[in-house]
Amino acid sequence: MSAPALKPMSVEEYLRSEEASPFKREYVGGFVYPLHGATRGQAGTTAAHVRICMNISFALHEAADRAGCLLFQSDMKLRVQATDNFYYPDVMALCGAQLPVGDATFVISPCLLIEVTSRSTAQNDRRAKHAAYTAIPSVQTYLIVEQNTRRVTVYTRSGERWTSADLSDEGEVALPCLGTTLTLAQIYRGTES
Repeated sequence: MSAPALKPMSVEEYLRSEEASPFKREYVGGFVYPLHGATRGQAGTTAAHVRICMNISFALHEAADRAGCLLFQSDMKLRVQATDNFYYPDVMALCGAQLPVGDATFVISPCLLIEVTSRSTAQNDRRAKHAAYTAIPSVQTYLIVEQNTRRVTVYTRSGERWTSADLSDEGEVALPCLGTTLTLAQIYRGTES
């Protein structure tokens, strides 16, 4: 995350101004943070980042359809209701009654959240976003996918308890809300030079 705007902003002001903003901005603690700064408003600024996000979405698309779920990439906002913070996860899945309709600009009840790290976001993905995402009652799985090495950190909810595991090189991740798995081979396909 980049430096926040100089003055706090209400949720209503953020939502109203976000539609006209020339770049994506997350809203945390009443402050607006441009994603990667005003000159790099898109989260997927490297070829590897974009490819990994596309690979994940492609691999999960059919399973999401079969499960009656929706899959989103980084253009849909997530609202963390407990804190009124807004984020742009790289990939997220929603199932059940909380599916957005029509002109919705954010979602509130994902079951799966995925962040693909970059140099500027890795620490935030592991700390602040981890805390925010794992506090959402509907979230069952949170993945942190490394962009420059074949490594995925998997956080899985079992009741009220979270467990974590690190996968390197090979392996697969169970995604209960979609009724499928995701392999590291699927995630990193076409990204090695």
